[in-house]
Amino acid sequence: MNRIYYKIRRIFSDIMKVGAVKRQSLITFIWQIMFTVVGFVSTMYIAQTVGPAILGVYFLFLSYNGIFELIADGGFGSAAVKRISENEEPNAYFSAYFIIRLIFTIIVLIGLLVFKEYFVDLNNAGMFNWLLLSVIVSIFGGIVSNGVAGSGKIGVRMTCASIGNISKIILQVIAIFLGYEAAGLIGGTIAGTFIAALIEYKFLKLHFAKFTKKHIKSLLQFSFWIFLSSGGLLVFSQSDVILIGYFMGNADIGVYRVALQFTTIATFSSYALRTTLWPKVSRWAKNNEMNVVEISLSNALTYSLILAIPAFVGGVLLGKDLLSNFYGTDFADGYSVLIILLGVQVITIFQYFFTMYLDALDMPKESFKVTSIAVFVNIMLNVFLIPVYGINGAAIATFVTMAGNSILSYMILSKHINIKLQLECLMHMVMASFIMSIVIFIFIAFVPITNIITSLLAVFVGGVVYVYSILKMDRQIQKDFENIVRYFG
Repeated sequence: MNRIYYKIRRIFSDIMKVGAVKRQSLITFIWQIMFTVVGFVSTMYIAQTVGPAILGVYFLFLSYNGIFELIADGGFGSAAVKRISENEEPNAYFSAYFIIRLIFTIIVLIGLLVFKEYFVDLNNAGMFNWLLLSVIVSIFGGIVSNGVAGSGKIGVRMTCASIGNISKIILQVIAIFLGYEAAGLIGGTIAGTFIAALIEYKFLKLHFAKFTKKHIKSLLQFSFWIFLSSGGLLVFSQSDVILIGYFMGNADIGVYRVALQFTTIATFSSYALRTTLWPKVSRWAKNNEMNVVEISLSNALTYSLILAIPAFVGGVLLGKDLLSNFYGTDFADGYSVLIILLGVQVITIFQYFFTMYLDALDMPKESFKVTSIAVFVNIMLNVFLIPVYGINGAAIATFVTMAGNSILSYMILSKHINIKLQLECLMHMVMASFIMSIVIFIFIAFVPITNIITSLLAVFVGGVVYVYSILKMDRQIQKDFENIVRYFG
């Protein structure tokens, strides 16, 4: 036992030797890998057990839940993270945020109850009461999570969030096994949020303190544009689901969202970096360390694309077989959607980082301007394209608007900082992906992709070839990889 305890302490000691950004990004990345693996396996089981229609109901709930949670937060969560991260009267800002969030949540709950009869989709699907419960639980989750994030404890935040996500998945699988279907999926989601917040609360060191109008005004000035920008992004990301449900049906939502979820593997490295960098960039900007900000953006884009590019290539080659073997033949119809959405994920990396840096540099108004244009264009394109092209139309609408959003946000951000892409690294990624594609072609010529085992084997072979190729081609990536391995012995 003493030997095991010593080894555990040694691991944590080695982790703490790594720089803050690298350490927290690595922790987030590791948890993302675990959650992605568990999430994919559970979704495979759930999809093959209940089919696309029940999943469609669940995804519809998530869309409405995201909208009302955003209203309950009012953008003050991001504002609180921003102000707390600046380390000037953090307890006062935390206290002000707590009261504001509580008031907004009560208003949302009253509004939902008063206008209950107008939410026909929610009532027909039996989701209304679940939505009320989710909004209530989000008070605790949002306040604790934003307090921890503002304090710079991103590793703690992501660890607790990942524990909550894994707990959610376990509960959902158990509920589906017991026959609870959509109610089990929704109940598991709410329980996972509560579990994560409960664990994370132990690490919250902020406490209630007296605050003044100055603190509320400061939060309000920042939160107003964040709320509009976040609201625009939420509508942008959820309008396709709601409009697919309006023009088509729940089964189509299920196929579309499963394809979308499948493509997120291309961006979970960027998610780890975005989550870690947001409070860091805020503080660097506050201290006028703009050179550090510029370097961090360049590195973040490079190390986000290191996974997105091969994921796109692999999806084109294997996507149809993977959807069919993993989720069932009903989901193979989402192949064309999958390809479009993989392209969306590559573009999303640029869009997310550009708008995130605008917010962190205290320019949320500029971020909102870009987002508002994208939201309007996205909704219009969805309305025109979905009735004609179905779920492919929704994917095309997302691709076009995300590309436009990225270009506009780049134009604005480039006026304030120098944006440099590491072109040599990107070229190495493309070349490694090309080599990977050749090997996969040869592999599937001799080993037909007919089941889950052969599908996973093809993915594994392609992944090994890509990693080997990129490490051989790019000395800097190889050096960073060696440093990570050396830190962990």
